Amino acid sequence: MIDVEEEERLYRELFDVSNEAKEIGNEIHVDIVPAMNALRDAAPVMPGSLQQLLHLEGHTINNWDVERDSYTLLSFAACDRALRENLTFSSAGYLETPGVRSMGPVILAMTGDEHRRTRAVAQSMFLKPRAMNWWGPNWIDEIVEQLMQRLDGRDTAELNIELCARLPVNVVTRGIGMEGRMALVFRDHLLKATGVRKVTREEQYASHIEVGRMLGDLITLRRAEPGDDVITGLIHNDFKLADGGTRKLSDEEIIGFCRLVILAGGGTTWRQLGITLYALLNDYRFWEACRDDRSLIEAAIEESARWMPTDPVFPRLMTEDAVVDGVPVPAGVRIDMCLGSANRDPSRWDNPDVYDLFREKKYHLGFGLGPHQCLGMNVAKQEMIVALNALMNRFPNMRLDPAAPPPRIVGGLEQRGMSAIPVLLH
Repeated sequence: MIDVEEEERLYRELFDVSNEAKEIGNEIHVDIVPAMNALRDAAPVMPGSLQQLLHLEGHTINNWDVERDSYTLLSFAACDRALRENLTFSSAGYLETPGVRSMGPVILAMTGDEHRRTRAVAQSMFLKPRAMNWWGPNWIDEIVEQLMQRLDGRDTAELNIELCARLPVNVVTRGIGMEGRMALVFRDHLLKATGVRKVTREEQYASHIEVGRMLGDLITLRRAEPGDDVITGLIHNDFKLADGGTRKLSDEEIIGFCRLVILAGGGTTWRQLGITLYALLNDYRFWEACRDDRSLIEAAIEESARWMPTDPVFPRLMTEDAVVDGVPVPAGVRIDMCLGSANRDPSRWDNPDVYDLFREKKYHLGFGLGPHQCLGMNVAKQEMIVALNALMNRFPNMRLDPAAPPPRIVGGLEQRGMSAIPVLLH
């Protein structure tokens, strides 16, 4: 258990986008969107990694321990195809980074039938009806209300830390079945174990052991005393074998699922909620529109994920030669799918660099697509919908604080988020 002072320190330390990128080694101090757009407008597919094409020497992406030539996909059509055709554009390339390997067997690095059957064990717990009717009343609604109560009676707040950071890490940790106060301790160890936080090898190994111990103890408890949570579901649900039979997941497989869900669920939703809030408050007519018509909130979230996806680049490994959007791409190269430029492709959207709540509805790539579309997408959206509704109910005239430093979108090639979201609540 940690005290309040330690809890606040960990929130400030773990939920600083610039610091997160700095520790990984890919912090960017300029707006890279114009440069990504210029690359896409020059060619839909280019030889070279996104890092190389943007001339970001010294930056690190994923800490690969296998050297490969690279190509970058920049157009919507190219990235859309790569996300759908996961056997040719293979997720198995993730296994060439130590951080992912350290997580054990995870669906992030699986392809084909293995990925489909493994993902199916958890899929039912993350569908939209379950996000609304299970995650919502069990965890999201209560945690949002607690966070709103912390803001009552105040005139100002910094919502990146006081809302965006706290909501998803507590929802996903409690959803797994872990006691809420352990959320930050667990996330701290998980980030150290997977190499996101730079520590000594001894500290990284110690955190790896601690993550396994904490999850292993919880799995043991849930095997003896089932609960109403994700780990109980993973224990109970059947893994369907290729021959038609079934078996149960091993502890190692359950631990791998939990590592991935907590790592992703506590990070991407934090950053995307912050970006959505900023977009609405920065052009205040959009805040007012959503406040007056709550049916627009989901569209606001979708447009945020199109306009500024918190993860603008994802890797793949080419398993065979292919012609991608007119460009030959050879087997054996590493692929950077630049969703940041694809989601602003003018061949698909008018005036794509502008956040527009009332834009014509078309699917985008902010939550991925195809076999590896974000597993927790519906839960993340539900968290953001409930949080935005709660803010509009309690603080209908909330606005950015003009006396505070202007919020900036910061981070690295793999993670974008807000520097801060200072607001006047009334």
